[in-house]
Amino acid sequence: MSNTYTQIHIQFVFAVKFRKAQLLPSFKDELLKYITAVIQNDGHKLLSINSEPDHIHIFIGMRPTQSISDLMKEVKANSSRWINERGFLPTRFEWQGGYGAFSYRKRDVKGVIDYINKQEIHHLKTTFIEEYIEFLKEFEIDYEEQFIFKEMI
Repeated sequence: MSNTYTQIHIQFVFAVKFRKAQLLPSFKDELLKYITAVIQNDGHKLLSINSEPDHIHIFIGMRPTQSISDLMKEVKANSSRWINERGFLPTRFEWQGGYGAFSYRKRDVKGVIDYINKQEIHHLKTTFIEEYIEFLKEFEIDYEEQFIFKEMI
């Protein structure tokens, strides 16, 4: 698209279905590389990606060639299929429905990258549900408790 100039920075956050701790260290690096490839194949720029056993954070520079919902459908469907086809888990893997998408200014990029890179440290003090609700409040997003990601099993 000629004469189209954008600066769109989005952090995506979503959870494993029922928040099961299924994103295991044994395949975490491969999964993050796979998701990176899906995002880059659609022309977006991956800025940071990290996961905990029950959820994932992805931060990108998004191109205006695709909707957020289409990108999330593609990332979640392809990564679920990839995990299941490789037999990493004894049971079927699924992402929980929904996601959070939070936009940032250019001056916030470094801080968001640092935050995502330090997920392991952050979650020693804060649960995923607490973190997610903090995002919703910080970004002034109306939400209903019943639709927040399900508790971990």
